[in-house]
Amino acid sequence: MPRYALKIEYDGGPFNGWQRQAEGQPTVQGAIEAALARLEDGPHTIAAAGRTDAGVHGLGQVAHCDLAKDWDTFRLMGAINAHLRPSPVSVVACALVDDTFHARFSAVERRYLFRLVTRRAPVTHDRGLVWQVGHDLDLTAMRYGAAHLIGLHDFTTFRSSMCQSASPIKTMDEIEIEERGYPDGREYRFSLRARSFLHNQVRSFVGTLERVGAGAWHPEQVAEALAAKDRAACGPVCPPQGLYLNGVGYPVDPFA
Repeated sequence: MPRYALKIEYDGGPFNGWQRQAEGQPTVQGAIEAALARLEDGPHTIAAAGRTDAGVHGLGQVAHCDLAKDWDTFRLMGAINAHLRPSPVSVVACALVDDTFHARFSAVERRYLFRLVTRRAPVTHDRGLVWQVGHDLDLTAMRYGAAHLIGLHDFTTFRSSMCQSASPIKTMDEIEIEERGYPDGREYRFSLRARSFLHNQVRSFVGTLERVGAGAWHPEQVAEALAAKDRAACGPVCPPQGLYLNGVGYPVDPFA
């Protein structure tokens, strides 16, 4: 059976996360599998590079599927998208891959983006797409705090109690924080890169660094929280709506 890799965008707001759940619960995986079933008799099961929570968005999610028919990749992308309407999910690239390719296990890097907006007036056009706070933030302090999280660490403090990962030890390759203009406010973009992430790790990082930027935490307290290896030492976990799975890296880019 031919195997196809799919690059997927989605607005996570209407969905109860990526992973297929009990009937009646809308999920991104469920929407795509239903679209595939209208192309070929199913059932179909797709595998993704990462499972995003309810409200989390995708800009560069990657999944793979096995189909009976030899599809032209351009036509397959269009056919899936036609059957996805009107759900806010879109296949933006499709590639024929070797049957050894696995969207999750072949991945060597995952990239996340978090958008945080500081503004007094409620956002309108980005409602559900950013986390908004009403106070100013200190970019330099947040960058100092984030520096403590780079490298190989035991991230127990920043790990959800529901995390299913076998180990809390991960290597954080990069955390960049960029400040840019936003109508009547400022936007802070957190870009994070690692081979893999723990459940709620990014939201725990950003929620803690927001406290640093607001002046409630000193940057050195991030190092202390990390060393504590205690979930109770974490700052508040921020809401999901500003979080995006931004991209997935493979030894060879299937979409190149």
